[in-house]
Amino acid sequence: MTSQTTVDKADKAPEPVSVPAPAKGLRGHPWLTLFSVAIGVMMVALDGTIVAIANPAIQKDLGASFADVQWITNGYFLALAVTLITAGKLGDRFGHRQTFLIGVIGFAAASGAIGLSDSIALVVTFRVFQGLFGALLMPAALGLLRATFPAEKLNMAIGIWGMVIGASTAGGPILGGLLVQHVSWQSVFFINVPVGVIALVLGLLILRDHRAENAPRSFDILGIVLLSGAMFCLVWALIKAPTWGWGDGLTWTFLAASVLCFAAFAIWETRVKEPLIPLALFRSVPLSAGVVLMVLMAIAFMGGLFFVTFYLQNVHGMSPVDSGLHLLPLTGMMIVGSPLAGAMITKVGPRIPLAGGMLLTAVAMYGMSTLESGTGSGIMSLWFALLGLGLAPVMVGATEVIVGNAPMELSGVAGGLQQAAMQIGGSLGTAVLGAVMASKVDSDLAGNWTDAKLPPLTPAQLDQASEAVQVGVGPVPKGTPPALAEKITSVAHDTFISGMSLACLVAAGVAVVAIFVALLTKRGSNAEAGAGAAHI
Repeated sequence: MTSQTTVDKADKAPEPVSVPAPAKGLRGHPWLTLFSVAIGVMMVALDGTIVAIANPAIQKDLGASFADVQWITNGYFLALAVTLITAGKLGDRFGHRQTFLIGVIGFAAASGAIGLSDSIALVVTFRVFQGLFGALLMPAALGLLRATFPAEKLNMAIGIWGMVIGASTAGGPILGGLLVQHVSWQSVFFINVPVGVIALVLGLLILRDHRAENAPRSFDILGIVLLSGAMFCLVWALIKAPTWGWGDGLTWTFLAASVLCFAAFAIWETRVKEPLIPLALFRSVPLSAGVVLMVLMAIAFMGGLFFVTFYLQNVHGMSPVDSGLHLLPLTGMMIVGSPLAGAMITKVGPRIPLAGGMLLTAVAMYGMSTLESGTGSGIMSLWFALLGLGLAPVMVGATEVIVGNAPMELSGVAGGLQQAAMQIGGSLGTAVLGAVMASKVDSDLAGNWTDAKLPPLTPAQLDQASEAVQVGVGPVPKGTPPALAEKITSVAHDTFISGMSLACLVAAGVAVVAIFVALLTKRGSNAEAGAGAAHI
């Protein structure tokens, strides 16, 4: 079977399929399947943000450098982003149930190993393994939902799935703060062990393997190498650009290498019999629009949220737990909005909810650009709640558009595309909006410092001060008189807020562009194929 034949099926209306009788008992029950995969997905989503709270304690306990601590996060995201699509292909080839269960076992085992580690090198190594096993787990979860739920209930299922991811991502700092503050940094990782055991037991009892009749039977090894290389170079450049500088030769070398690998991958995929990603898949305008929309949403969401945590903790002086609690309106609206968005998308299709969601996101990001050092909790909560309400339909709708417009035998690859788009968008948002923030702080700090009649700084001191101000910290030397320290802190906070405001405005602009992309989407034409998948 050629790749062209595989994808042509995605462009045509799907042939009628015989929907199996409703599952009796535990095995293969749709809603129990959703509950089972949600437990596993929750672990991966939580670890994306919960560890940030533990990083200072890890640094102190293990005597790590700042660069070492950055790798605790970067190693995880790098492994996750690079392997997601390949992991989705593994699920298509060997079955999503097996892939999901292996992912759960490996993720829980790697988490326990981190908690037992006594060096930063071991922590980073096992974080990479967490990312690799998380990549197996996430696309497989979507593949299982696609194969288990009938078309009329798929959006609701994806809505709840998106709710779990959103709530876990936003709730990570709260749970992490409580665990680090009252137990230890190791507990942040140990908690995944019992959760993983629960997910494994439920998976063994409930999950049923589903495999399309024309599932891939071979592996595109060269395609995997080229795509992995392209993704690695891209994400690596985004991670290191803030350190190297956007104009640095190393940054552009990795970006150029990424482009070359993507180009070589595209050429190879048109020649191999069973490609990793049949490029004709992107002839589906709604699917392509869904992928782009996921990237743009993640840029606005992850990039904007990155600065909000610094704003709450360093400008308002909140503890990690308090800052997490202040984000509860965002979490709450995602929890409430995701299932409602799923029901709405089932009724009216994805186009209007997606465009409306991105409009709300744009308004929320604009509102966040107006935050000041004295802004009260009520105003902050309003914008955070509006952001959650806007993100919910996008998380649900874009996922359904991507997975539902792909043929059943490529549901794992489609799930990998969805997750990879989120990871790349998050990395882009943090890197690009971080560059916007840094540029604004660099251009304003010297003038603000002089206008406040503070003691002049040497160029080296100004550079050090700028780095501190970019995260909302006042560069106050030890022994500084209180009155002078207060004035320095005030200048630092004002300069930080000017940078955050500009970054949020850029994020709002990205969300506006996403509104027009959302208008190109439509309901998944292949979603109804899921309920007729062969049961193994």
